[in-house]
Amino acid sequence: MKIGILETGRPPEQLAPQYGDYPSMFARLLADDDFEFESFAALDGELPENPKACDGYVITGSKFGVYEDHSWIGKLEEFLRQAYAEGVPIVGICFGHQILAQALGGKVEKYSGGWDVGKTAYRIENAEGGEDELKMHAWHQDQVTELPEGARVIGSTPFCKYAALAYDNKALTIQPHPEFAEGYVRDLIESRRDVLPAEITERGLSSLGGDVDAAAFAKRIKDFLKAPR
Repeated sequence: MKIGILETGRPPEQLAPQYGDYPSMFARLLADDDFEFESFAALDGELPENPKACDGYVITGSKFGVYEDHSWIGKLEEFLRQAYAEGVPIVGICFGHQILAQALGGKVEKYSGGWDVGKTAYRIENAEGGEDELKMHAWHQDQVTELPEGARVIGSTPFCKYAALAYDNKALTIQPHPEFAEGYVRDLIESRRDVLPAEITERGLSSLGGDVDAAAFAKRIKDFLKAPR
């Protein structure tokens, strides 16, 4: 399968040499003999010629807000609506989670409750219809606040009501970052001390350490992309 990675943001310049760009983070997370990856710099206006050019898509995170006035955001939304209508599977992470919701008629806002940064426990519906607690790294202030038609909530926290959404077999999106390594999150927090409130910085740093469940959610993403349609 050819998986197109739609790059909507880039790591801080000082962190990229050590951790790579977002497409490379996803290529590591989703490494699979059945997948080959091609990245498209959506934030520079680069997109596939048509949705069928790839067998599935992953939308990365970004420093931008999906509601901001950038020409590439509207162009990406139109591409996602086409891919969704044509049944090409879509996976969205953080900004990707938010932009698909917005493109399909939902609402995204800067959350009045502030930031979630660091390791966070999510209640995620599993394939058997029960729930699992999955710990993943979070980094966001924006949230989906109104669901689009066709979205079903499959994951949440007390802070983030719509943390994971499923759109039948068409799309799977999640607010946290399974692709972020602990070291990257730690260095990202340190690099953003001038942006984050002090209490968020300290809480985020103190949350790090111990196991996360990125591999478990990565398997879910891979199973979703491979599912017959």
